[in-house]
Amino acid sequence: MGTSWNAGSAVARARATVIAGRAEEAARLLSNALQAGPEDWAARRELALLLAASERWDEVLPLLRDDMRTRADDLAWAPDVLNAALEHGDFPLAERWASLFAQLRWGASSSPAERSTIALSVPKLQHDIHQMQYLQRLGVLGTEYSRVVDAYQAVRDRLVAKGPEAREPLDSDANRCIAATYNRLLHVRHTPRVARALSHRWDPATVEEQYLANAPGVVYVDDFLTEEALSELYRFCLESTVWFGNRYAHGRLGALMQDGFVCPLLMQIAQELRDALPRLIGDRYPLRQMWGFKCGPHVPADVTTHADFAAVNVNFWVTPDDANADEHSGGLVVHDIDAPLSWGFDTYNGCQDVIRPFLQRRRARSMTIPYRQNRAVIFNSDLFHASDAICFRPGYENLRINVTMLYGDREEEIHHPRLSGPGTAGVRPAWRSAAFTRRV
Repeated sequence: MGTSWNAGSAVARARATVIAGRAEEAARLLSNALQAGPEDWAARRELALLLAASERWDEVLPLLRDDMRTRADDLAWAPDVLNAALEHGDFPLAERWASLFAQLRWGASSSPAERSTIALSVPKLQHDIHQMQYLQRLGVLGTEYSRVVDAYQAVRDRLVAKGPEAREPLDSDANRCIAATYNRLLHVRHTPRVARALSHRWDPATVEEQYLANAPGVVYVDDFLTEEALSELYRFCLESTVWFGNRYAHGRLGALMQDGFVCPLLMQIAQELRDALPRLIGDRYPLRQMWGFKCGPHVPADVTTHADFAAVNVNFWVTPDDANADEHSGGLVVHDIDAPLSWGFDTYNGCQDVIRPFLQRRRARSMTIPYRQNRAVIFNSDLFHASDAICFRPGYENLRINVTMLYGDREEEIHHPRLSGPGTAGVRPAWRSAAFTRRV
């Protein structure tokens, strides 16, 4: 804390001004106090929140960027801000915070050292080459990116010679030629809200009845989104360079909300789902996380059987059906057994040598829902599930894209009795992985 000025008093006055409904005045008050005295990081954090409350987002970004450069805790408080907005159902605010955090980590001013934590791989490089070429065809990226693509191809070809599963750090001498663009938000497609996101072609009340009446809680919906929403979301996934998650087997790439997989349309879908399914989701289960995955053309079945940390999982697909070479596969396999509450995240989310014997002992049965564009599977998120075998046609626009929205906490799921027993009374294990609590 600063010693030559009373930071605590300045924060208290600013908070009182906010309570009085004058957020902009509070931001000015705190900003002036910071300029008048030594830097105080509690006050700086408070100022960022007040500026956001005043919707002065252009001022928040440089403030937090400076915080990242000088603070050892690296904005450890940032996930709490996003979670608080989601907890209160303020979807526009959550979208702005998530976008801001993505800019801090992956934006133009982020350093290659920050972005080098995700290793290079052949599938990731191949995806990025195809995406940049796709954006060039659209006119989003200019001809100057042809040299960038050439550099990526050279790195890819060298890595291919080491084997399909080869990985290398970005900061090696041979890879510095792509450091300026690798894992960068080169482009995030503007994708606003539409008149209506959820289609009228399915009946939410019927979906709720089916989910609530039948254990273990699985239902799927066709024609999930309106045609406009589906088209816009598909284009967002194709164009936005947010596919940074590169730790998954068989070339799968992930994108988390706080890493850029967020836009007004996605938040509209999340909000309309909550409103359309009041008994299933409603105010009881806030949105906890949202992500997208890309994969293909070939991924074997049952790569990672897992459960998620939420109460309700909404998983839907956006790639056109003609990309799927086998109409009977490519979807989701859901087992009728849930993860015991006593298991920690690292166990139930992917420890195959524990999960598979457990399912065998419990004589688990499974439901396979084939892939269809604009089909959503809504299920008890604690049920073990996995992608079915994927056989999609080659080509960038044919990659299988799925979107997942997670609502509520697994410990608080009330719709179905615990299928795997009561677990351990009073236990609330850590339900988020390091990816969800990662410092921005």
